[in-house]
Amino acid sequence: MIPIPIIATIIVVLYILSAIKILREYERGVIFRLGRLLPNAKGPGIILVFAPVDRMVRISLRQEALEVPPQDIITRDNVTLKVNAVIFLRVIDPNHAVVEVSNYLHQTSQFAQTTLRSVLGEVELDELLARREKINMRLQSILDAHTSPWGVKVANVEVKQVDMPESMLRAMAKQAEAEREKRSKIIHAEGEFSAAQRLVDAARLLAEQPVSIQLRYLQTLTEIGVEKNTTVVFPVPVDILSRITETSGWPTASTPVPTKP
Repeated sequence: MIPIPIIATIIVVLYILSAIKILREYERGVIFRLGRLLPNAKGPGIILVFAPVDRMVRISLRQEALEVPPQDIITRDNVTLKVNAVIFLRVIDPNHAVVEVSNYLHQTSQFAQTTLRSVLGEVELDELLARREKINMRLQSILDAHTSPWGVKVANVEVKQVDMPESMLRAMAKQAEAEREKRSKIIHAEGEFSAAQRLVDAARLLAEQPVSIQLRYLQTLTEIGVEKNTTVVFPVPVDILSRITETSGWPTASTPVPTKP
């Protein structure tokens, strides 16, 4: 038979070996000794947990991504949306994360859902689409303020997807089309105004030097001749025609027509 001291030694050795726990670099062990919480979490590395006197709860200090399920939102301008988000959080105090809340991930998810509905219900659709960064910061500050007593730090909150009804998508498409048509008309009108202004300046400059008009006529004939057309249209100024009719004595529109007695 095996002596009792050897059996006792083997039992002690096995008990000590079973009490040895290895925690990774990102893990901490929250120890309850006889039901009372030890002031400091243990780890990383090798620690001793003497069961059943001690009970250990492993807590990860790595950042985790928590997805918020899609929520039905009614914005301030009465638009129905379906919005989901993602939360990035990490545990900074393992003791509080274990003692203050039963499940900090579930608790944060539930609180994020209510916060998402309340915050997005106070903004309009245009603000939600154009100022998403501002809304994300507001959500993050609200969630972080409520999770800090649990030893949980909310690093960031991102509104992930905004689903709108088909009628709203069609209305937004029409609005965008009307906006672009408005810009097109404004640009076209500005171009017409600039062109008209340039024509006025050119006419004023040509009026100062009438000879330049003749040079412009010759340049026009040169451009027509390059195209090798069989028909050449020669523009004759109206003032030249009026001078010719005056010198020749032909009746004009301003000359009264003699009537028979």
